[in-house]
Amino acid sequence: MTGTADRRRPTEPAGGPRRGGGGGPTWLRRGVAAPGWARGLPPFLLAVLGTLQALTPPDVELGFLLAATPPLAAIAYGPMATGCFGVVAVVLAAVPGLGPVHPGQSDVFMVAFVALLSVAIAWIRTRRDAQMVSVRSIAEAAQLAVLPPLTEHVGRVRCAGLYRAAQSGTLVGGDLYDVREGAWGVRALVADVQGHGLHAVGTVAALLGAFREAVLDEPYIEGVAAKLDRRLVIDSARAEHAELFATALLLEFPPDASTVRVLSCGHPPPLLLRAGVAEEAAPDAGTPLGLGLASYVPPSPLDLALEPGDRLLAHTDGVSEARDTRGELYPLVQRFGELPLEVREGEPAVLVGALWRDLRRFAGEVSDDVALLVLAPTDPEREPEHGTAEGRAEA
Repeated sequence: MTGTADRRRPTEPAGGPRRGGGGGPTWLRRGVAAPGWARGLPPFLLAVLGTLQALTPPDVELGFLLAATPPLAAIAYGPMATGCFGVVAVVLAAVPGLGPVHPGQSDVFMVAFVALLSVAIAWIRTRRDAQMVSVRSIAEAAQLAVLPPLTEHVGRVRCAGLYRAAQSGTLVGGDLYDVREGAWGVRALVADVQGHGLHAVGTVAALLGAFREAVLDEPYIEGVAAKLDRRLVIDSARAEHAELFATALLLEFPPDASTVRVLSCGHPPPLLLRAGVAEEAAPDAGTPLGLGLASYVPPSPLDLALEPGDRLLAHTDGVSEARDTRGELYPLVQRFGELPLEVREGEPAVLVGALWRDLRRFAGEVSDDVALLVLAPTDPEREPEHGTAEGRAEA
């Protein structure tokens, strides 16, 4: 954990940036179809060789360059197409006067050998790509089962979230959030567990399961926090040297969504967004969950009366502890105030996407997991709409 908690890849709002990772071209890493420019390289090379040979004296031999055509084809095509390019290259190298170049006898054998090797490479690559697609599909399905996308409305609260896992190629890391409706209103959880990436997924799943059960059973938000703490303490006791802990922020809206109750377990405070201005709604900062105290006593919650148009912005320390090249922390309240007014007062999904782009401009490459959640109570007379406020992807 960094600071109070250790925590990146999507989830992200509709229209916002997609989760992703670094480490080279996407089409080479994910087994998807090669782009047009890669598929056009082999014929382009043949055309260039023909042009060069036409501009050079007859005694200048460029036939050895034909050997580059099959390997280029193996990058973007399957074994059949690669073999076709190989045959074309061998024919052009072997038949005098037919090809655009004037190769020597040794060039013919070299082109033929490289063509055969390229076909084998293309066959291996296509099998690997198929395996990568299968494995990635299974991994994404498993991770989305742990942390499914938010709906646009939960009860009388509109939701928009962004989730960016720090570990490349993962959809779930050490941050989590969820919004659920129960008999006592709408409750939201934003938490940051110990660890990064896939190592933290087990703890994330345990906390989410405990939260979803507590929403149905616990009449008070303090009881929800106590159940989350008990879940981590029990899991730590079962695993050797586990020491599981997490910071968490709990928010509770009554059925009419006229107020909000905020409870913080060592987590960064949320922002109350009112009339385009952001200010911290700082409740008593309790201890993080899972520390194994003899008897966990939840902190006192903060009750806030809400006005029409008010929204709550919750986040993890991947946002508040992001640093620029000079080592300065990301000033969330200040940067929010510098966004255009139509963004600050606009749709929650638009705001979340704008904040993520601003964070990237400020910090460059964000190395920690990031979670943003905007909650906007709606008019009790308005029927909730259904849809998706965010897509778990990036990057």
